[in-house]
Amino acid sequence: MKTGKGKAQALRAVGLLPALLAAGIVQAQDAAAAPAEQATRLEAVEVTGSRIKKSEGEGDSPVLVLTAADLKATGITSIGDIIQRLGVSGSSLNTRFNSAGNFGFPSDGGGVGSGSTTISLRNLGAQRTLVLVDGLRWVNESSASGVSGAVDLNTIPFSAIERVEILTDGASSLYGSDAIGGVVNIITKKSQKGGLANIYYGDYQTGNGETYTGNLSLGVKEKQYEFFVDLSHYQQREISSSATEQSSFPIPGTGTAFGSSSTPTGRFVFFPNGNNTNGGLCPLTDTNGDNVPDTAFCNITPNGVNSAFPGQYHGFTNDDRFNFSPFNFLLTPSRRSALFAQGRYKINDDIRLSLKGLYQSRKSVNQAAPEPVFIGPGAGTGGLADTVGIDVSNPFNPFGYSLDPGSNLVFAARRPVEGGPRVFTQNVDTRYFSASFDGSFDLFDRFFAWDVNYANAVNAADQTINGTYNIRRIAQALGPVANCTAPCVPLNFFGGPGTITPDQLAYISFIERDSSRQTLDTVSLNLSGSVLPLPAGSLDFAAGYEHRKLSGSYSPDAVVVAGESNGVPSLPTSGRYSIDELYLELAVPLLAKLPLAKRLDLSFATRYSDYTTFGSTVKSKVGLRWQPITDLTLRGNYAEGFRAPSIGESFGSPARFDASIEDPCSGATGATATTCQNVFGTPVGFQQANTQISIRTGGNANLDAETSRSYTAGLVYSPSWAEKSAWSDRVDLELTFYKHRINNAIQSPDAQTQLNRCVASGDPNSSFCSGISRGTSGDINGFDSTLRNLGRLSTQGYDLGIGWVAPRSPYGKFTVNWQATYTEFFRAVSTDTGLEEPRGVGTEVSDSGIPRWKSTVRANWELAPFTAGWTVRYLSALVEQCGDAVDFASCGNPDNGTNRLDAIVYHDLQAGVKLPIPYAPELSAGVNNVFSAGPPICVSCSLNGYDASNYDIAGRFAYVQAVVKF
Repeated sequence: MKTGKGKAQALRAVGLLPALLAAGIVQAQDAAAAPAEQATRLEAVEVTGSRIKKSEGEGDSPVLVLTAADLKATGITSIGDIIQRLGVSGSSLNTRFNSAGNFGFPSDGGGVGSGSTTISLRNLGAQRTLVLVDGLRWVNESSASGVSGAVDLNTIPFSAIERVEILTDGASSLYGSDAIGGVVNIITKKSQKGGLANIYYGDYQTGNGETYTGNLSLGVKEKQYEFFVDLSHYQQREISSSATEQSSFPIPGTGTAFGSSSTPTGRFVFFPNGNNTNGGLCPLTDTNGDNVPDTAFCNITPNGVNSAFPGQYHGFTNDDRFNFSPFNFLLTPSRRSALFAQGRYKINDDIRLSLKGLYQSRKSVNQAAPEPVFIGPGAGTGGLADTVGIDVSNPFNPFGYSLDPGSNLVFAARRPVEGGPRVFTQNVDTRYFSASFDGSFDLFDRFFAWDVNYANAVNAADQTINGTYNIRRIAQALGPVANCTAPCVPLNFFGGPGTITPDQLAYISFIERDSSRQTLDTVSLNLSGSVLPLPAGSLDFAAGYEHRKLSGSYSPDAVVVAGESNGVPSLPTSGRYSIDELYLELAVPLLAKLPLAKRLDLSFATRYSDYTTFGSTVKSKVGLRWQPITDLTLRGNYAEGFRAPSIGESFGSPARFDASIEDPCSGATGATATTCQNVFGTPVGFQQANTQISIRTGGNANLDAETSRSYTAGLVYSPSWAEKSAWSDRVDLELTFYKHRINNAIQSPDAQTQLNRCVASGDPNSSFCSGISRGTSGDINGFDSTLRNLGRLSTQGYDLGIGWVAPRSPYGKFTVNWQATYTEFFRAVSTDTGLEEPRGVGTEVSDSGIPRWKSTVRANWELAPFTAGWTVRYLSALVEQCGDAVDFASCGNPDNGTNRLDAIVYHDLQAGVKLPIPYAPELSAGVNNVFSAGPPICVSCSLNGYDASNYDIAGRFAYVQAVVKF
């Protein structure tokens, strides 16, 4: 980081920029009053990847453009879902994730993000992808479960989008923090001739999942002004996880073996008084490692409702586990309504005023199985529940003695199905307003363009959770009956399903209400133009200043803050910071109109950023564009990057994530069992109590900023010999090499990998065991996975694009476009240990995978008034570790403990017609996943038996759409 003299110079430059803009406005007004005798000039526009406004096309940075026709051809009405299908996009959150209630708070401090869709370019994480709307930053998502560092693309109405430009290169020098993986710039509609009405209906072959969308828009485009207003509604219905066999069990093909030990009948693990085996129900067990079974140990469950002890109890087995999966959603329901409007008014020939506004309301729902209640030291919650027991005086206690967490109780569990499933309802309001002045002027016979922008955006969310419990009240209802006075009602923890009465349920239940809020204020000033003529062309520049202020907060329910919630604990989070930035970009023409140098251009950009939280930094970028002949363009870039920790990463309070982790000490044999017993203190025959282990997550105020280096090189070839020929109107080929390296990467280690390495080290003081502790039962009761600057991320690969346009014939016009991404490697290496994290190319881990190949081919046909399209999407195979599922048939290769997620091909078809009648109605229909390809079985995935970040829901999705203009 740099401070001092550089900062002073930067601030002096800030003072000069408004003066330059003011001079430009005066000059523009003078020019407007003069006779219009200037030569016609092509409109100068700004293209993503450069701040310099120019009328030329291809730049030195790789930019992927999705036109309105491209978006419509997908048959999807969510922009986030469309971008996630692209080869440049990696695993990220979407509405197929039903995370709320199943896991808790991820380690990034951003919360669950229920109902959101985010984008992760180059698999580097959504927090490292910058999202712009019309070149200005968008506010981060808010779902009332943390403070996220990523943008929810569902906050941008699909019907307001004109096109999408995706810069797949590091761009911190142009756009500032977060642009390490690339930039997604969503360009909205500025005008429209007349009115438009659109309706859309789609439905999945699997379960419900109906999707309805509709919008009504009106626009005008006149010489003096233009505007666009759009009113839209989107509704997506849920699909239950019970709709498919694959998603109906915790791990496909394993039945209830990996279900929860918290069942409606209850599970009780304890040492009985008097070392009583209760007729063999509680057999003698070796608890001290001397191979002599000498201590009675109960691991039991009732046979049914109101069972008598001991005769109507039996030893707990995997067959008794609870199948929580059918209560989940395979597709989460969501409803969004939005009003979007913007207009531009030409004050004179050189100055325009633009206004833009959005209000959107979203309601989304996640659902999980009835909430489990675990008590006792083996519960491993790290909270009040670990200290709760059951008193002998509880009228429903069948044992005749207390279950004391300080002596004989390991843990007890009960799932009160009487309270119904947990339902998480999010209500999110998004508000955005921006105002801009832009214009152009000539000074000393040189052209200049300028703009001044202000934007304010707010994402405010409330979440209501039904079906959750107050653990403090549960403790009182299970404690000495003398202490359970009104309104307390003694709790029946033993009777089985249906025996918790409404009065009991009312006392221990509460409705949880959480909220979060994110705000963004930004002011920017930009000036671009031509500085001086050079032999090869004009030396162009862009310079500007930007001020941003971000704030974010998360406020959990007061019961949660007090530590009395039976659910996932969390504490309030609040933070804010501001940034002042200056940038300069130069486009230097070196050679032109020479042999093997039709054009040779150099570009350079640098950006100074001053954070109130992290000091200052300067990051730069250099690019080269060489066009040796008309048909061929070669280009390359080197870019430095920077990402400051987000509010959630820096200020996020401690919370909990319930990760699906397999303890290597559970069921261990041989040397591992010996190590676990002698070194880590697990009892003989130790079995992990539950498939989930609670992980402590949260932000870290001591985090350093990430830095990065990015390299791209590529070519664009458009052969003239293929233009206007008998077989082709045009052929384009584009090949890009990319490489990204991030230092001080902010993330936590993979919990499963850390636990494996901890046990394998045989040393509880090993760095791998740092933050991991076990209770007297042997179960893990502490696992600290707080964010840190873990180490280095690096990835490398290639993008390939081929386009062909056939000449028009009596049979119509055909076009074919192929886009593919080949990821050569992806590595995450810890600085402390030098060891790699498990995530890599071709590997499925932690509910995400990086296919080596992602490819999309689309063929279009047009013969007025008809159109048709066929799209083929391909993802190469992935491999996962089977873990404890190795003995089941769903583990494809048990010999080496892995399962292969086979390559998959999706086929999508669409057809349309534009009727030659008044109002020119356009009708279209299509089927995505025509051949009903099902997602490959994933035995390591946490929910629904498949990777929802990569694959479609099983079965076809059919849709129809009608558009009328008036």
